[in-house]
Amino acid sequence: MGEKDDNLEPVDLDLGKVLTALADPHRRRVIRELAQADTGTERTCASFRLPVSKATVTHHFRVLREAGLIRQVDRGNSRAAALRREEIDTRFPGLLPLIAEEISP
Repeated sequence: MGEKDDNLEPVDLDLGKVLTALADPHRRRVIRELAQADTGTERTCASFRLPVSKATVTHHFRVLREAGLIRQVDRGNSRAAALRREEIDTRFPGLLPLIAEEISP
């Protein structure tokens, strides 16, 4: 399969959903690592090595995807996540630099 949710427009990003997604430190860590990476970087969910169960990892990535912060690309039997940098920067200028500069706990 290809990329999912390709038709998301910046205006479709809801501030409440974005803030709810970013309230969790594990999800914020995913966004921080993607924001610090080169534009277009795609990483598998497992590569973030979140200290939670596989089911919880799946939940975290679903929340990020539904908030419009990431898109996921199917890679056979795994998925890669990519930051929706352009859409986020257009809708919420300055948000990604704030997250990227956050000191991780």
